[in-house]
Amino acid sequence: MPPVRARTTRLEIRTTPEERQLLDRAVDAEGTDLTTFVLAHTTDAARRVLADRDRFVLSPEAAAAWDALNDAPARDLPSLRALLDRPSPFGP
Repeated sequence: MPPVRARTTRLEIRTTPEERQLLDRAVDAEGTDLTTFVLAHTTDAARRVLADRDRFVLSPEAAAAWDALNDAPARDLPSLRALLDRPSPFGP
């Protein structure tokens, strides 16, 4: 069983009476308390929002394809090489 973490920071939100009633019904349906319900669903939503910014989860096949791309030798791109060989317009 994971260790219990003390909740020491307060989060306050305002709702309409209809939103609060909806939340209360969902809490009752899941047999939990409001804090647990809200935290579980808001932290899941936050993880989904941040997932593309934070980490990437690949299947074993996709991970192998990614590794193959990264392990392959770099291609010579003459146009890019010519661009990079030009002096920078921003200084020395």
